[in-house]
Amino acid sequence: MNDVTRSLDQFLNQHLDRRTLLEQLLGTSAAVAGVLIADGALSSVTEAAGSPPAAKSDALAATSAVEGDAGKRLLTGQAWDDYCDMLRLTGHYIDKFGGNDITDLDRAEWYRFVTRIARNGMERFMENSERNRPRLIISTWRTSINVTNPDQDHLLAELYPENDYIISGNRGTTPYFIIATWTWPQPADPGARNWAPQGIAGLKEFNPAISRTTAFLSSDNIKFSANGDFEVRLSQREQPGNWLKTSANDTGILIRIVHHERSKEVSPTMRIARVDHVKPVPVSPADVSTGLARSGQVILGNVEQTRAWWQDIFSKRMNMLQFSQQLYLTNGGVADRQFAFGLWRKPLDQALVLEFTPPECDYWIFQLCNIWQENLDDYEEGQGYVTKFTVKPEKDGRVRIIVAEEDPGIGGNWVDSFQHTFGLMGLRFIKTAGAAEVTAHLVSLKDLKAKGWSTLTKKTAIISGEVVP
Repeated sequence: MNDVTRSLDQFLNQHLDRRTLLEQLLGTSAAVAGVLIADGALSSVTEAAGSPPAAKSDALAATSAVEGDAGKRLLTGQAWDDYCDMLRLTGHYIDKFGGNDITDLDRAEWYRFVTRIARNGMERFMENSERNRPRLIISTWRTSINVTNPDQDHLLAELYPENDYIISGNRGTTPYFIIATWTWPQPADPGARNWAPQGIAGLKEFNPAISRTTAFLSSDNIKFSANGDFEVRLSQREQPGNWLKTSANDTGILIRIVHHERSKEVSPTMRIARVDHVKPVPVSPADVSTGLARSGQVILGNVEQTRAWWQDIFSKRMNMLQFSQQLYLTNGGVADRQFAFGLWRKPLDQALVLEFTPPECDYWIFQLCNIWQENLDDYEEGQGYVTKFTVKPEKDGRVRIIVAEEDPGIGGNWVDSFQHTFGLMGLRFIKTAGAAEVTAHLVSLKDLKAKGWSTLTKKTAIISGEVVP
């Protein structure tokens, strides 16, 4: 609040009601009225005053002519209020998961989860969505939505398919990356409406969290110079050289950089630019209104997707994994891999042992996540997951993973459940010849420590790993 507004507000509180003051101001000084509009006082006064005075109507009409309804929503405070309402709505969404199962740890991680999605949305849609100044940004640190691979970097850019782009850089020594375009449902002018009152129903029309891959180009099919430099053109029209075809409904770009052993590799460097090199322009009210709408809706979309996976899709298949291309591809996936998801559950005094034989593939990873689909907080220390390059396999090539609160000390690969009793798990094979059958055993941790692998029997076996469309 600036000095002019503060003085007016003090005078208002001491001497006048808001309606009287605004009527006087709008009748005599459009400049001072603009201060009130910018400071957020206008919306509360409008409710009290009923029909707006002519000066205010003229000001908003002029705004509408230039910015449309999206710009008007921002300048009257509606866009901001709607975003705040969406935060309130999604924060309380945890109640839809059922109160009996959710622990204090889960609840603490929930509220942090919502802030992480909010941060991700702001980075994407408020800071990096300019039409004239495209940017590739790395997905916000610790925003590990949808079973994010710790060995994989995600670079994102918003895409306006009427424009042509060039992605250029150097591949480094990382063995593999893939550039994909994706689309998600949104109306023609998302910033022109309030979305929080629509709740879940609004996701059918507007959901930035459910992205479907439309096309992709892998590094295996890109021509590089001798020193690893490259250019990829993105256009709806055929281009010479490396070309990724865009479509009229595309909304974004996602680049997955897959590391084998990150500490031993030089990561790629990449940048994006519009081919026409148009000059940047100042941000507009309509831009900010649209950014707030997208930022709010992506939070709701992610928390509803998390609920649906937990309750509607996997709840009847506990401690089982299923490879589903359809499920994966509707979440921004690409068809160069097999990805199995499933729910895991075990008491703190038990162990969940998983066994499988990996197929021939470039890379694989097993991950343990919480109910919100996030890697557990010990992943920075190298815990919570096992990969092709960290695994200790059996002599016959099988992999044994022990999910437990402590290492039973019998071999295999221990994954710390880190005081969690349930969550989501994922098994991903990249550039693979197929999938794998997975056998799970839920057994006493005490017995496993005392008796070793003989604790695992046909009676305790849970067979899964089927591949479905």
